[in-house]
Order: sequence, then structure tokens, then C-alpha cells
Amino acid sequence: MKKAKKDLEDELRPEYDLEKLVVRRLGPARKSFGGQVIRLEPDVAELFPDPESVNQALRFLIRIAKENTRTPARGELRRG
Repeated sequence: MKKAKKDLEDELRPEYDLEKLVVRRLGPARKSFGGQVIRLEPDVAELFPDPESVNQALRFLIRIAKENTRTPARGELRRG
């Protein structure tokens, strides 16, 4: 019985009032904080450690795509 009593004791400070805590909804019904939630497939998600690394990779891809789709300047198409 000593172990069960010890498990119930915690180190929560007395100034924390648990009755005033606000519980946020979890899952897709939760409110967004200014951004759109994008779900990655598991095989893709395992390659990225955090959301910032996903954004960095996508920004790089966007920059490369823009550079490769720009219209050629005059004279760039002429060869020889």
C-alpha cells in the first residue's frame, strides 16, 4: 500500500489552480492559429524532423521551379 500512496503524491506547486485550466480541443476540430494544417503522408513525414524543415524544403523547391520556368532573355535561345 505504501507504493500506491506514493504514486498519488505529486510535486505540483500549491499556486497552480487546476480548476482554472482551459482544455483545448484536440484533432481536426481544434481552432487554427492563423495557419492551414497540411497532413503529410507517413513516408514523407519521417524525413522531416519539424515543420520548419518542411517549409525550408518547399521554399527551396519553389525557388528552383521559378528559376527553371523563367522566360529566356533575348539571345539566349540562339546558338552557333
